[in-house]
Amino acid sequence: MAEPKDITQLLAQWSSGDDKAGDRIAPIVSDELLAISRRLLRSERASHTLQPTALVNEAFERLMKVDVDWQDRAHFFALSARLMRRILINYAEQRAAAKRGGGQIMVTLSPDQEAIDDTDASLLDLNQGIEELAKYDERKAKLIEMQYFGGMAVAEMAKVLDTSQSTVTRDLRFARAWLKDYLSPTS
Repeated sequence: MAEPKDITQLLAQWSSGDDKAGDRIAPIVSDELLAISRRLLRSERASHTLQPTALVNEAFERLMKVDVDWQDRAHFFALSARLMRRILINYAEQRAAAKRGGGQIMVTLSPDQEAIDDTDASLLDLNQGIEELAKYDERKAKLIEMQYFGGMAVAEMAKVLDTSQSTVTRDLRFARAWLKDYLSPTS
């Protein structure tokens, strides 16, 4: 397994226009991206047609087209999380449009990590909640995205957002509570 500094070095080369560095990074990050993808798709219905490998391939294909000054491994996985979220949202919107809401993807907000106390919500509802949270506090919305969609650890999120781990932990606690309230059916 490659060290984070090796990934960071390859990302820097890739940002500098070395397309071969992009080709070399693919096999290094594919296992981690596949693990993220599997975790995201685990809570889906059995008949779901989007497979983890297809999600990774589409996300990586989009990453190859993005003109980004890659900072490090954490930055790469934060952007990967955002792209996977967008792909899943697009897929859910297409299914919902095709079946008038009957095919929405259901997610559980506690996949192997602290989350929003096992609240179940459709991916579209979660996306709407994250967008509403971003109107209130964009950093907290990014943290939910990085944790849920990217599977990132607190230390990685702190590095990406250039803040302390205690701030990330506190913000995540607030964001989870806010989303839990937002996603809870009104009494």
